[in-house]
Amino acid sequence: MGSPVTDPTAFRRLFESFQHAAFKLEVRRSYGVPAEDEPFRVFLTGADPGIDWLRPWLDLMRAETARGKRVERVRVVDEPPSDYLRFEMSVTPHNIAAGEDIRYLDRRRATELALPHYDFWLFDSQLVAFLHFTEDDRFVGFSTTEDPAEVLRHCQSRDRAWTRATPFSAPPAPVAAAA
Repeated sequence: MGSPVTDPTAFRRLFESFQHAAFKLEVRRSYGVPAEDEPFRVFLTGADPGIDWLRPWLDLMRAETARGKRVERVRVVDEPPSDYLRFEMSVTPHNIAAGEDIRYLDRRRATELALPHYDFWLFDSQLVAFLHFTEDDRFVGFSTTEDPAEVLRHCQSRDRAWTRATPFSAPPAPVAAAA
């Protein structure tokens, strides 16, 4: 696969260039994204971190979904969810308002469905973007493939996950910060 692409502009172009549908399978219990470090810390104190840190993503999602594109995610969660997943769930209504469709799937069910144990984006059922992280959960970049066998395998994973996941409108666990 080679070295991961680390250019944030290249990652953004994936979202600006897909034509119909983007799907993400999220399986990690934590994500080390620098823009989220401080809001996550604030969330853990029980305070509202606001959403200024999320606005660039929300603006991108609004722009792309306004063009008629679909953006879907399945988040694999534990019971109870990790602190980070509770943090994500606390801002999910903003993602949904920006046009994303986000669903949740219990980790035990994901295992039964033989879903991948790594995060990926699937664009237009033609391109898979694998997300790469360090051992301490820091995002380091992505790599892509258009190999038909790999794309098919990830389309099948998407379909198994999507049809069995629960829409966010019925979240699987409370989203409040721990006191």
